[in-house]
Amino acid sequence: MAAAAMLAACSPQGQSASSPAPVAGTQAAIPDRHPLSRLPLTMLTVESGKKTHRFVVEVANTPEAQARGLMFRTELGDDEGMVFPSEPIAARSFWMRNTPIPLDIIFVGVDGRISNIEANTVPYSLDPVSSVGLASAVLELRGGRAAELGIAAGDKVTWDAVE
Repeated sequence: MAAAAMLAACSPQGQSASSPAPVAGTQAAIPDRHPLSRLPLTMLTVESGKKTHRFVVEVANTPEAQARGLMFRTELGDDEGMVFPSEPIAARSFWMRNTPIPLDIIFVGVDGRISNIEANTVPYSLDPVSSVGLASAVLELRGGRAAELGIAAGDKVTWDAVE
């Protein structure tokens, strides 16, 4: 796998009091940009059986943002994450270089459903974690969060478009 295809998983510093507020079940307005990464923010939903889980996610929508990902981030809230849209749709592979916290790396297939989850990835690991098949996006959450919420392969993932 080419080094260019390897994407990192975390971003520049820990959260502060200016981080987006948790959104558990609310539709409250969210800021346009994350206070640390300055990436656009959007609402992402995972439909898991009869449950709906909502997250405020940073959108890594440029090659630079995708290469940096969540590097150096020391915290990630329960209702926060980062989404990496895949354009073009392709097999995706990530590593944990410079990432001090474990993450759940969730691969979203071309049908908008979770194809596979690499749970609790090992901080700083250079071992690749990869999608099973093509991915239309990748979602990163705090390590262990997917299991806590019962998020699994086959669940539907949608998010609001950002400009």
